[in-house]
Amino acid sequence: MIEIIMTVCSLAQPVTCEDKHLQFAWEGSLARCAMAAQPYIAEWIGEHPTWRAVRWRCSYPKSNKQDA
Repeated sequence: MIEIIMTVCSLAQPVTCEDKHLQFAWEGSLARCAMAAQPYIAEWIGEHPTWRAVRWRCSYPKSNKQDA
């Protein structure tokens, strides 16, 4: 498992930003994950249209906590 940690900001209040964590199965490196993350981020934004992604990175999950 790997985790995309993306910072999203509200379209209505651009200074309101949060980190969201998306976990999925991945066997490549963290750098390749960051490059391959766009479809997952696009899917999340499609489900949450009042937010926009401003940055993201990949990491290995540290806990069972998961934001959706």
